[in-house]
Amino acid sequence: MSRMSLISPARRGGALPLFPRALTWPCYNQAMITRAVTRPEAADGRPVDGTLPDPVRTPDMQQEPIGSEIRVVLRRHFSHRPDVLVGGEGYLCWNTRNREGWLVPDCVVAFGVDPDAVRSRNGYVIDEVGKPPEVVVETASESTGKPDYTRKRDGYAGYGVGEYWRFDHTGGKYHDRPLSGDVLVDGNYEPIPVGRGADGVIRGHSPTLGLDLCWDDGRLRFYDPAKGEYLLNLPEAEAEVLRLREELGRLQSR
Repeated sequence: MSRMSLISPARRGGALPLFPRALTWPCYNQAMITRAVTRPEAADGRPVDGTLPDPVRTPDMQQEPIGSEIRVVLRRHFSHRPDVLVGGEGYLCWNTRNREGWLVPDCVVAFGVDPDAVRSRNGYVIDEVGKPPEVVVETASESTGKPDYTRKRDGYAGYGVGEYWRFDHTGGKYHDRPLSGDVLVDGNYEPIPVGRGADGVIRGHSPTLGLDLCWDDGRLRFYDPAKGEYLLNLPEAEAEVLRLREELGRLQSR
C-alpha cells in the first residue's frame, strides 16, 4: 500500500441525508478496530489479510465508555470534514515490520487523511499515511494511569504527535492531575496551560482542534469558543434526537 493511498481523496459528492445529523448520531462505528470480525491469523498472530492485529486490552467498565464518548463527540463535530479521522483502540506505529513501541491510543485525530483507508488497515501506520496524527487523547484507568503520563508521553512525542491530552475522571487518582495537555515543540512536549476558570471548570485550549477540553465533574467536555457553547455529550445528544424525532412526527401528522 502506498503512502498516498491513505491521504484524503477529493471531497465526495452525493445526495443529502434524509435526516439531520443529530437524528442519526451516534449510530456509527467510532473505533479503528473491528473486534466483531473474526479474521484468520498467521503463526505470528498477524491477520493474513494484511491488517494490523486487534490490541489485547483488559476490559475497563469506566475507561471504555469515556473513550467511546470522546470519539463520538469529536467525530460528530468534524462530520462535515471527510478528510478527518477520529478513531481509537487500534495500534499506532511507524510501520508493520517492527512491533517495538506500538501504542494503543484511546482517541486519535488526524486531518487530511482518508479515514476509511486507515480503518481498513485496522490501525494507524505512520509510514503508510505519510504523517503522524495531530492529536491523541488518553483516558485514565488503574492499569494505564501512570504509563499515560510517563512512557506513553515519551512514545507519542517520538511518533511526532502534535498534541497529547490526558483525562482522569477521578480527578487525579490515576494520572498526575485531572486534565493535562502537551504540545510538541522541536521534538519534545511542552505543557499546554490548564487551569480552573471562573465557572469552576478545569480547562485547556487545543489550537489544533479549535476547542477547549474541560474537566467538568468527572466528565470530559468540549467547548467551542467560536460558538460560545459546549459540544453535545451523549445524554444531551440522545435528548436532542428524541426531541427532533418527536418534532418530525408532529410535522408528518399534519
